Amino acid sequence: MPQQRRRKLKRLRKAKKQAPPMEKPKLVKTHLRDMIILPEMVGSMVGVYNGKTFNQVEIKAEMIGHYLGELFITYKPVKHGRPGIGATHSSGFIPLK
Repeated sequence: MPQQRRRKLKRLRKAKKQAPPMEKPKLVKTHLRDMIILPEMVGSMVGVYNGKTFNQVEIKAEMIGHYLGELFITYKPVKHGRPGIGATHSSGFIPLK
């Protein structure tokens, strides 16, 4: 396992150990979107960077084997507005004013 991922796992373990009983551990921020979720990460709070902000997620058992990057998209989905003037062929014959 690469050094970055080992360091991140160490930080997650430390945050879980320092958390009081029956409380969520401290948030651990990361840019490692290509990190696979392992069983020892379950119950941790992770902030995954999407290119603009850190999105907070609590790791659950169903997420094991998935990548951290799968949890949040990196782009804003396109919402198309109304068509503008000249958007169709027939609008060439309609006077604009």
